[in-house]
Amino acid sequence: MGEQTRKKLRPVAAVAAVAAVAAVAAMTLSTLSAQAPSVAAATRPDTVQQDLDRLVRSDGLPAALADVTERTGRTRTYVAGVGDLATGTKVPRGGQVRIGSNTKTFTAVVVLQLVGEGRIGLDDRVDTHLPDLVRGEGIDGRLITVRQLLQHTSGLPNYTEYEDLQPRPYEPRDLLDIALRHKAEFAPGDAWRYSNTNYVLAGLIVEKVTGRPLAQEIDRRIIQRLGLRHTYFPAPRDVTIREPHPHGYLRESADGPLRDITEMDPSWSWAAGQMISTTSDLNRFFSELLRGRLLPDAQLAQMRTTVPADYFGRGAGYGLGLVSRPLSCGGVYWGHGGSFPGYETRGGTTEHGRRAAHIAVTIQPADKAVMARVDATVDEALCP
Repeated sequence: MGEQTRKKLRPVAAVAAVAAVAAVAAMTLSTLSAQAPSVAAATRPDTVQQDLDRLVRSDGLPAALADVTERTGRTRTYVAGVGDLATGTKVPRGGQVRIGSNTKTFTAVVVLQLVGEGRIGLDDRVDTHLPDLVRGEGIDGRLITVRQLLQHTSGLPNYTEYEDLQPRPYEPRDLLDIALRHKAEFAPGDAWRYSNTNYVLAGLIVEKVTGRPLAQEIDRRIIQRLGLRHTYFPAPRDVTIREPHPHGYLRESADGPLRDITEMDPSWSWAAGQMISTTSDLNRFFSELLRGRLLPDAQLAQMRTTVPADYFGRGAGYGLGLVSRPLSCGGVYWGHGGSFPGYETRGGTTEHGRRAAHIAVTIQPADKAVMARVDATVDEALCP
């Protein structure tokens, strides 16, 4: 569920009888590009729309969606491409997508709220809350801190790298068991390496401390509080996406057919990547987080204290479930990003939540150059 992580996941069996992406896009692109943004268009050409059109036309992505929120609060909503390649259905404006590792930021916020309430300490050992659970070759929960989980400095192996995960229900302990069959990557605190296992443990700590399911805590503490009407944590065995959404696709080889992978049980990603949302709701979430609406100042400062994480691009830093990336116009923006079979999301908000942009595409591009163009579109939206 990391930005560039590709899970070993066998897709859902249903395969859409799809035409080639470029051919379908060519039939619909002119119509979709002509749709006006949600507010009056600017006098100059809208570069975000142009960029999304190019991602569909030139890079062969089935669909792209975006929301850009300006300093004034004015919002532009964009779509390009086709929502369902089998039927040619348009991309729904504000459609829901699987947001992958953006879920980590939601999980981290709940942990940090509990830190602010004095119920968890960032320097607590994992064993303080989950005694005797985390043991393996070079792995000892008595030595790993909560902070190291949230910042990916624990050394825990990443369970998604080691097993062909099936699209079936998983319990969090199942995911942890996969990880603990493998040796530690390094001693706690000695290095940085992205691992979804860290956030499975963070979610288990939330459940142990609160006595309630993680999904319930995220809903109560974040979703309801901010009024994120299109965001939710799907239950195990819920393979659907509730509201209008573009279909997500998987290409298993460079010249292979596109498979419709929209419906699947997402519990294999749990606290690390299970949630569903929209680009608009993600804008609101990250903006309100950076404005201090979800965390006390002390915990937000901890969240924004980063270590180098070039995994997310040159100059990137990883805080506690929050990524900073440099902007071409100066300064940085804050967000996370998410990768889930069928969907990629990128974006974030500028300092203090003044401007926000998120983009979603409906395939995990294997070509790094394509993802670089998606990232460049985010930068362009945040540096008008």
